[in-house]
Amino acid sequence: MAIYVVALAQSRAIGGRLGWGVGVSYQHGFGKKGMLQADVDFKSFSGIQGIVTYNWIFSIQSWNGSGSWNWYAGVGGGLGYRWWYTHVMQRTNDAVLGNWFAGVVGMIGVEYNFKFPLQLSLDWRPLIGAYFNGTYSMENLYGAVAIGVRYKFGEKH
Repeated sequence: MAIYVVALAQSRAIGGRLGWGVGVSYQHGFGKKGMLQADVDFKSFSGIQGIVTYNWIFSIQSWNGSGSWNWYAGVGGGLGYRWWYTHVMQRTNDAVLGNWFAGVVGMIGVEYNFKFPLQLSLDWRPLIGAYFNGTYSMENLYGAVAIGVRYKFGEKH
Protein backbone atom coordinates (compact mmCIF):
# COMPACT_ATOMS: atom_id res chain seq x y z
CA MET A 1 0.00 0.00 0.00
CA ALA A 2 1.40 3.37 -1.00
CA ILE A 3 0.26 6.81 0.03
CA TYR A 4 1.21 9.78 -2.12
CA VAL A 5 1.12 13.38 -0.96
CA VAL A 6 1.43 16.14 -3.52
CA ALA A 7 1.98 19.74 -2.46
CA LEU A 8 1.36 22.33 -5.12
CA ALA A 9 2.79 25.74 -4.40
CA GLN A 10 0.28 28.50 -4.98
CA SER A 11 1.83 31.66 -6.35
CA ARG A 12 1.43 34.74 -4.21
CA ALA A 13 2.43 38.34 -4.74
CA ILE A 14 2.62 41.41 -2.54
CA GLY A 15 3.27 44.99 -3.56
CA GLY A 16 1.59 48.27 -4.28
CA ARG A 17 -0.75 50.05 -6.66
CA LEU A 18 -0.50 53.63 -7.83
CA GLY A 19 -3.43 55.39 -9.46
CA TRP A 20 -5.92 57.88 -7.99
CA GLY A 21 -4.10 57.36 -4.69
CA VAL A 22 -1.79 54.62 -3.42
CA GLY A 23 -2.42 51.17 -2.03
CA VAL A 24 -1.07 47.87 -0.79
CA SER A 25 -1.95 44.80 -2.85
CA TYR A 26 -1.86 41.05 -2.15
CA GLN A 27 -2.61 38.27 -4.65
CA HIS A 28 -3.12 34.59 -3.91
CA GLY A 29 -3.12 32.30 -6.94
CA PHE A 30 -5.33 29.27 -7.44
CA GLY A 31 -3.37 27.41 -10.09
CA LYS A 32 -2.90 29.23 -13.38
CA LYS A 33 -6.60 29.99 -13.93
CA GLY A 34 -7.54 32.28 -11.05
CA MET A 35 -6.42 34.53 -8.22
CA LEU A 36 -7.86 36.28 -5.20
CA GLN A 37 -6.70 39.89 -4.89
CA ALA A 38 -7.04 41.99 -1.74
CA ASP A 39 -6.16 45.70 -1.76
CA VAL A 40 -6.16 48.47 0.82
CA ASP A 41 -6.12 51.87 -0.90
CA PHE A 42 -5.81 55.45 0.23
CA LYS A 43 -8.20 56.98 -2.31
CA SER A 44 -6.84 60.27 -3.60
CA PHE A 45 -5.60 60.83 -0.05
CA SER A 46 -9.17 61.66 1.05
CA GLY A 47 -10.37 58.22 2.13
CA ILE A 48 -9.51 54.57 2.64
CA GLN A 49 -11.05 51.46 1.11
CA GLY A 50 -10.63 47.70 1.17
CA ILE A 51 -11.32 45.72 -2.00
CA VAL A 52 -11.42 41.96 -2.57
CA THR A 53 -11.86 40.48 -6.06
CA TYR A 54 -11.68 37.03 -7.60
CA ASN A 55 -10.04 37.27 -11.03
CA TRP A 56 -9.92 34.71 -13.81
CA ILE A 57 -6.53 34.64 -15.57
CA PHE A 58 -6.07 34.20 -19.33
CA SER A 59 -2.61 33.67 -20.79
CA ILE A 60 -1.48 35.69 -23.80
CA GLN A 61 0.10 32.88 -25.81
CA SER A 62 1.60 34.92 -28.64
CA TRP A 63 4.39 36.31 -26.42
CA ASN A 64 7.80 34.78 -27.19
CA GLY A 65 9.87 36.80 -24.68
CA SER A 66 11.46 35.61 -21.48
CA GLY A 67 8.56 36.49 -19.13
CA SER A 68 4.83 35.89 -19.48
CA TRP A 69 1.85 38.13 -20.26
CA ASN A 70 -1.65 37.52 -18.88
CA TRP A 71 -4.89 39.40 -18.87
CA TYR A 72 -7.46 38.96 -16.14
CA ALA A 73 -11.02 39.93 -15.27
CA GLY A 74 -13.08 39.48 -12.14
CA VAL A 75 -15.65 40.65 -9.63
CA GLY A 76 -15.77 41.34 -5.92
CA GLY A 77 -16.76 43.81 -3.27
CA GLY A 78 -15.46 46.82 -1.45
CA LEU A 79 -15.97 48.88 1.68
CA GLY A 80 -14.55 52.30 2.43
CA TYR A 81 -14.62 55.55 4.35
CA ARG A 82 -14.29 59.05 2.92
CA TRP A 83 -13.22 61.76 5.37
CA TRP A 84 -13.66 64.53 2.79
CA TYR A 85 -17.38 63.67 2.80
CA THR A 86 -17.75 64.77 6.45
CA HIS A 87 -18.18 68.48 5.70
CA VAL A 88 -20.84 67.73 3.07
CA MET A 89 -22.76 65.52 5.50
CA GLN A 90 -22.60 68.13 8.29
CA ARG A 91 -24.01 70.83 5.99
CA THR A 92 -26.99 68.64 5.14
CA ASN A 93 -27.40 67.34 8.74
CA ASP A 94 -27.20 63.72 7.60
CA ALA A 95 -25.88 60.94 9.83
CA VAL A 96 -22.15 60.45 10.27
CA LEU A 97 -22.63 56.99 8.74
CA GLY A 98 -22.79 58.81 5.41
CA ASN A 99 -18.99 58.70 5.33
CA TRP A 100 -19.02 54.91 4.86
CA PHE A 101 -19.67 53.31 1.46
CA ALA A 102 -19.90 49.77 0.09
CA GLY A 103 -20.36 48.35 -3.36
CA VAL A 104 -19.70 45.87 -6.11
CA VAL A 105 -16.32 45.90 -7.82
CA GLY A 106 -15.36 44.84 -11.33
CA MET A 107 -11.77 44.43 -12.47
CA ILE A 108 -9.98 44.00 -15.78
CA GLY A 109 -6.26 44.23 -16.38
CA VAL A 110 -3.07 43.00 -17.95
CA GLU A 111 0.09 41.82 -16.18
CA TYR A 112 3.66 40.98 -17.09
CA ASN A 113 5.52 38.39 -15.00
CA PHE A 114 9.29 38.54 -15.30
CA LYS A 115 11.44 35.39 -15.07
CA PHE A 116 12.66 36.73 -11.73
CA PRO A 117 10.03 37.32 -8.99
CA LEU A 118 8.59 40.65 -10.18
CA GLN A 119 5.18 41.43 -11.65
CA LEU A 120 3.94 44.65 -13.31
CA SER A 121 0.25 45.26 -13.99
CA LEU A 122 -2.15 47.84 -15.38
CA ASP A 123 -5.81 47.49 -14.44
CA TRP A 124 -9.17 49.21 -14.22
CA ARG A 125 -11.22 48.52 -11.09
CA PRO A 126 -14.48 50.49 -10.76
CA LEU A 127 -16.63 50.33 -7.62
CA ILE A 128 -20.34 51.11 -7.85
CA GLY A 129 -22.34 51.24 -4.65
CA ALA A 130 -23.96 53.41 -2.03
CA TYR A 131 -23.08 55.46 1.01
CA PHE A 132 -24.70 54.08 4.16
CA ASN A 133 -27.05 57.07 4.26
CA GLY A 134 -28.60 55.82 1.00
CA THR A 135 -26.87 58.24 -1.37
CA TYR A 136 -25.87 56.60 -4.66
CA SER A 137 -22.14 56.51 -5.30
CA MET A 138 -19.92 55.80 -8.27
CA GLU A 139 -16.79 55.55 -6.16
CA ASN A 140 -13.59 55.04 -8.03
CA LEU A 141 -15.05 55.09 -11.56
CA TYR A 142 -12.86 57.97 -12.65
CA GLY A 143 -9.69 57.17 -10.74
CA ALA A 144 -9.92 53.41 -11.00
CA VAL A 145 -6.94 52.90 -13.37
CA ALA A 146 -3.77 51.87 -11.54
CA ILE A 147 -0.28 50.52 -12.11
CA GLY A 148 0.78 47.66 -9.85
CA VAL A 149 4.25 46.46 -8.87
CA ARG A 150 4.43 43.22 -6.88
CA TYR A 151 7.05 40.80 -5.58
CA LYS A 152 6.05 37.21 -6.44
CA PHE A 153 6.79 34.32 -4.14
CA GLY A 154 5.64 30.74 -3.64
CA GLU A 155 6.54 29.43 -7.10
CA LYS A 156 9.65 28.44 -8.97
CA HIS A 157 11.08 31.02 -11.37
